[in-house]
Amino acid sequence: MSRPGPKGYAFNSTRTTYLATDLVIARTHWSRFRGLMATDSSRFSRGQGLWINPSHGIHTFAMRFPIDAVYLDRERIVIHIEEGLKPWRLAAIRVQAASVLELPVGTVRESLTALGDQVDIFLESPLRTEAA
Repeated sequence: MSRPGPKGYAFNSTRTTYLATDLVIARTHWSRFRGLMATDSSRFSRGQGLWINPSHGIHTFAMRFPIDAVYLDRERIVIHIEEGLKPWRLAAIRVQAASVLELPVGTVRESLTALGDQVDIFLESPLRTEAA
C-alpha cells in the first residue's frame, strides 16, 4: 500500500505493541474518501495501516478484503473497534471519534487492543520522528 503522503507508525502504549509500523496518513478530503478502495489485499499486509484523520466513521465500499478499524478520540484513546469489517459495508459512526485506524484483519486480536487503550501516532519526517 505505497501511497503518497505523510507516513508514520501507530503504537498501542497500553499493550506495548505496534498496530502499524508502515502507517499512511489520509488527511485530505480525497485521500480520506478513497481510503483503501480498489487496493489489493496483498498490498495491505501485517504492519501496514491507514490513519484517517479526521473521521467519525468509515465505509468499505469498493474494497476487496475485510479490515479491522480502531476509532480514536482526540486524545487517541480507543473508543470503538470493528473487527473483520467486510467489504461493501458502512461502519458505525461515532460522533466522539476524531480519527480511525484501518488495519489488516486480525491486528486487533493479535495486539490485544481493547476499548480504553492509548494509541500513540508518530509521524516520520526526514530529520526526526515526532508525535502527531
